[in-house]
Amino acid sequence: MTDTPFDLLTRLLDAPGPSGFETAPARLWHAEAARIADQVRRDVHGNTYATLIGTEEAAPRVMLAGHIDEIGVMVVHLDDEGFVWFDPIGGWDSQVFVGQRVTLLGRKGPVAGVIGKKAIHLMEKEDREKVSRPQDLWIDIGAGTRAEALERVRVGDAGVLSAPVQAMPNRRLVSRSLDNRIGAYVVLEALRLLRADRPVATVTAVATAQEEIAYTGGGARTSAVDLDPACAVVVDVTHATDTPGVEKKQHGDVKLGGGPVLTRGSAANPVVFERMVEAAEAEGIPVVLQASPRTTGTDADAIFTATRGIATGVVSVPLRYMHSPNEMVALSDIEATARLLAAFARRLEPGASFIP
Repeated sequence: MTDTPFDLLTRLLDAPGPSGFETAPARLWHAEAARIADQVRRDVHGNTYATLIGTEEAAPRVMLAGHIDEIGVMVVHLDDEGFVWFDPIGGWDSQVFVGQRVTLLGRKGPVAGVIGKKAIHLMEKEDREKVSRPQDLWIDIGAGTRAEALERVRVGDAGVLSAPVQAMPNRRLVSRSLDNRIGAYVVLEALRLLRADRPVATVTAVATAQEEIAYTGGGARTSAVDLDPACAVVVDVTHATDTPGVEKKQHGDVKLGGGPVLTRGSAANPVVFERMVEAAEAEGIPVVLQASPRTTGTDADAIFTATRGIATGVVSVPLRYMHSPNEMVALSDIEATARLLAAFARRLEPGASFIP
């Protein structure tokens, strides 16, 4: 990892970057990548690329992808009293919104707010039993009028829930945006490891944009078409099932601190999968297998079918409380995932085939 362990990850997590508005974390990632890679660039979609040139031209080109966006909110209306009405960006449990603090990305800088709801004392009995919906909630930025609110925010401004990074016992980390700044962080850390022992393959780490709203493939598809790699590995998060009430027979047995999770099925090329397993065994990295009989719900779904088809693998970091402002991970899983990616890329030989 870096000289100051996880300093970059902390800065990435604290930088607000909901889907379509990833500029702040992308610039941090770009600046760090410039210290590691041979080539660094961005594209119009918001993807950021960092390439480490391999020692042999005949070796396969590899794409390591982790999306850098997060779920958030967007301003859709400002009323006459200065209250801000919003819609979610990405998949939220709307119960999470109630009473949360918000940071909106206003035209002149960050704007603090709080999500409001009628107090329980003012509700009728039947209203107390209803599930809160985003359209019943609002953001209070302390404005007294619509004109005053418009001085700070406008329709289309995005925002995130305010939840700074918190270190926890047993080397665990709590924050918003762990889904999936972790992935963007891990692919760059893998590149850092590869720079110290340069592989024969050319490896490009990509911090992809708009995965959380990627109904048509998002930045993963456009970046995969741009690179046209021989193979790709997507790094995302997956549900840790070691919390109360989660049925392991349905969702698998995934523990925080249990190591990287490798996906089988769906958008996972079997050759890439077996090579990942071999790399893990060679490095002594424990891994967990996860079944994906339909879509993976990750960037892999877009990359696997891009161009003429790209051999794609999926490795995930176990995560608790996904799509909340207080997601939790184990730092050991992040470290192990970066090591696994580097080991996989380092073992790719010229002429490697990914045809099952």
